[in-house]
Amino acid sequence: MFNDIGPLELVTLIVLAVLVFGPDKLPKFIQDVTRTLRKIREFSDNAKNDIRSELGPEFKDFEFEDLNPKAFLRKQLDNDELGLKDIRSTFDLKREMAELTDSVNGHDTAAALPGPAPTSAAASGGRVDMTKKPEAPKDERPPFDADAT
Repeated sequence: MFNDIGPLELVTLIVLAVLVFGPDKLPKFIQDVTRTLRKIREFSDNAKNDIRSELGPEFKDFEFEDLNPKAFLRKQLDNDELGLKDIRSTFDLKREMAELTDSVNGHDTAAALPGPAPTSAAASGGRVDMTKKPEAPKDERPPFDADAT
């Protein structure tokens, strides 16, 4: 719960608590807070047990953490019933990006040859230049619309 609090922050919190509540009321306040946290934990554990007992024996291995979308997706993607690992291993993002930049720039070398794409990205160590090249400045001024300003 408090993994990201450093020692200096902890000392600051303790000093602030002593200043706000005073040294005589601080122990009573700490007891009240811990009692409240215990009751909240007990309430949530009882609610989880009630839900598990109402769901029945077929949901005995049900975990509430599985309701978190991240945990659910991670669990589903880890089992390889759909063959996703094969799809991930055949997909080469660098090659796809190189083909995309070549097609945008008007080069058609990647589509003509099967296998690894012989692009300028391969010559530069696999890096693809996605920056927009500045156009040569034109002598014309953009049109001015007096009504728009």
